[in-house]
Amino acid sequence: MSYPIVFACDEFYVVNKPHDVSFHSENGEGFFVLFEKQVNEKLYPVHRLDKMTSGLVIVARTKQAAAEFGDLFSQKHKSTLEKYYLAVAQGKPTKKQGWVKGDLVKARRGCYKLQKTMENPSVTRFQSQLIEPSLRLYLLQPITGKTHQLRVVLKSLSVPILGDERYGGEHSERGHLHAYAIKFTFANTPYHFSVKPCGGLFEHSETKKLIEQWHTPWHEFN
Repeated sequence: MSYPIVFACDEFYVVNKPHDVSFHSENGEGFFVLFEKQVNEKLYPVHRLDKMTSGLVIVARTKQAAAEFGDLFSQKHKSTLEKYYLAVAQGKPTKKQGWVKGDLVKARRGCYKLQKTMENPSVTRFQSQLIEPSLRLYLLQPITGKTHQLRVVLKSLSVPILGDERYGGEHSERGHLHAYAIKFTFANTPYHFSVKPCGGLFEHSETKKLIEQWHTPWHEFN
């Protein structure tokens, strides 16, 4: 498989990772190793996506770029980096838009759960639109970058992501979580990228219409 390159420059690639592909090598070679082979060069990971999640991944081409992106992704620079995700979930959420804040703590079998405490909280803002009765599309902006953050957020809203069976989602042909867009400044140059999801209910005609309405997601929360 050849992974689609959304953007390339001397310092980094932006790549569209498919769903159901592990980022790191587990049972077989993962996305990162396979992409290194695809471009035939030594690369440096910047961030990762869960196996079920598709969408935009930044991969550094130099150690210096990796260090600069590491700084960019750190909490102190969260205001200069914006990430946006799309998710599909069944059911009626406890709220349809707003903020979800709280500590994420480890639970059983490698899962996490959201607590009301705020010692080192995850912070997410979101909005949603109805696709059809009992089915909604969510636009999520994680302000922090915690493990399983968005999966836990939707679980906490009583609407686990479709296909995310680990967190109680209904079985589906794919996990309906997609890294849709990213906006940042690197080496004094502003960048923004977006890539539409495919497969499953992301192909629903109403879902596609809603995604078109959110074609510049960085304007949706301002």
